[in-house]
Amino acid sequence: MTIAPVCPAPLMHHETVQMAHGAGGRLSQALMQRIFMPHLHNVFLDQLDDQAKLELQPGRVAFTTDTYVVSPVFFPGGNIGELAVNGTVNDLAVGGATPLYLSAGFVLEEGFALAELETIVISMAEAARKAGVMIVTGDTKVVGKGQCDKIFINTSGIGLIREGVSLSCRNLQPGDTIILSGTVGDHGMAIMTSREGLSFQSRITSDSAPLNGMITAMLDVNPQLHAMRDPTRGGVAATLNELAVSSSVGIEISEAAIPVKAEVRGACELLGIDPLHVANEGKLLLAVAAEDAAKVLAIIRSFEVGRDAAIIGHVVHDHPGMVVMRTPFGSRRIIDLPLGEQLPRIC
Repeated sequence: MTIAPVCPAPLMHHETVQMAHGAGGRLSQALMQRIFMPHLHNVFLDQLDDQAKLELQPGRVAFTTDTYVVSPVFFPGGNIGELAVNGTVNDLAVGGATPLYLSAGFVLEEGFALAELETIVISMAEAARKAGVMIVTGDTKVVGKGQCDKIFINTSGIGLIREGVSLSCRNLQPGDTIILSGTVGDHGMAIMTSREGLSFQSRITSDSAPLNGMITAMLDVNPQLHAMRDPTRGGVAATLNELAVSSSVGIEISEAAIPVKAEVRGACELLGIDPLHVANEGKLLLAVAAEDAAKVLAIIRSFEVGRDAAIIGHVVHDHPGMVVMRTPFGSRRIIDLPLGEQLPRIC
């Protein structure tokens, strides 16, 4: 008796990422339909074209891109997915733009759990909803085991700059007031303590959050803000130095005025790290004319993400390109850029 050979049906249901998920075939389509489309679908993404055909009103367009490689991918207060959305939204917003559309590119490690991938995608969808943006196009690539660490995400964003707004790190003027929108070091220390297995009486959580709503409220009242930056990698120290150098002015800040949570300060002391050098993912630094500072500060404090906002210093003619901090003991010290990356892979 002759038995005809039977070709087994290919396996379509996996619990982890397979190399075939990035090959453009049936498993790629299955990944799209199982993980991405149920959570990210919208009128643009649903077309499944190689590009998103967008409708933009006339005006200046802001465009930004960033890549996220944070480790661990799940951390207290968030995960790599919502971090990617919030970070790109904030990069647009601090330029005076209304964020509208995002792209998302994923590099996945073979063997990464699909359940964890879906959790990340769900968090991205929720973060996009909160920020009022749409993820309209994307891409997925798979690399072999050990060739990346679980998941890397690139997000790019497009927004429209508000008419009459001209925010730039070159706009600082002597006499300007420097405002910080909240406590420093929360994100970086959440990542580091989670990575190192450190525990404190109070849990340190990331401050990752979209800031475009708060920024819109500020610009509604005062469109003539001079400069605005989100102090991510390099922290407040790096951002203040960038502002001072770009505008050829000096900046003086007060150590006593800088808000730092007790648990963050304790972690920094334990690790020998200056909180001013630690990354933030839900904070703003802004320069505003002194006569407008109180009004702007009140607006920031009216938002949950800005409740701990404080005036921390001012812009001066002296020592252009340098940042100087007054200590509680009456002394002064230079706040310089860190020599290298003290906290790798924090975003």
